[in-house]
Amino acid sequence: MTNAPTHAIGIDIGGTGMKAGIVDLQAGTLSSERVRIPTPEGAEPPAVLQTAKELIEMLGDDAKDLPIGVCFPAIVKGGRTLSAANVSHEWIGLEAENLFADALGRDIHFVNDADAGGLAELRFGAAKGQEGLTILTTLGTGIGSAFLFDGQLVPNTELGHLQWKGDSIERYAAPTAREREDLSWKKWAGRLQKFYDHVEFLFSPDLILVGGGVSKNPEKFLPMLETRAPIRIAEHRNNAGIIGAASLAMA
Repeated sequence: MTNAPTHAIGIDIGGTGMKAGIVDLQAGTLSSERVRIPTPEGAEPPAVLQTAKELIEMLGDDAKDLPIGVCFPAIVKGGRTLSAANVSHEWIGLEAENLFADALGRDIHFVNDADAGGLAELRFGAAKGQEGLTILTTLGTGIGSAFLFDGQLVPNTELGHLQWKGDSIERYAAPTAREREDLSWKKWAGRLQKFYDHVEFLFSPDLILVGGGVSKNPEKFLPMLETRAPIRIAEHRNNAGIIGAASLAMA
């Protein structure tokens, strides 16, 4: 019987950037610098795989032979990517876990990006020990979500694709909509309020966590939101995907 790993690599693939780091699996924190490369234009599989290799090389000798967890903006079942949000549609139906294992030459654990963030908060962060339903929402290129119920992940929820005026609500309320339409923080928070109102009506969460890139600036929008459940910033913020993906090596 082999000993459980104490460290693993987490790779977080997003619509605009790919990030990686070495994670201390006992502390649930990065034990290396976080490295980042812009997501290749079009995010087609060969280019994404090559960028993942480059990220591991940037982590240096400490990354040698460590297990790898990868989180990706898609529905993931049985190692296959069944959708494609803000990446090439060539990912739909691919055996992505096997592709990464072959390209990187080691065992890979593959998971949806928001679910990885949820695992980080569940195992090491704000959702640890939380009873009932916690919903993590990741606000970045789109809107991701993770449902955490009584200490367990319910995988592949897609709240960013709730319908709003005939389109996914992330087109209306994600941070990229604020940038694209040059909205004030107050006006954008009004859009976000509609999103959280709908989520609370449907699911009645006990706690709402906010992660993703915009979690670096909570003071600019969080005080403007009113929710029945407590709402707060995810403890691991924009590193949650890396930490949660790496934590799959603990299973």
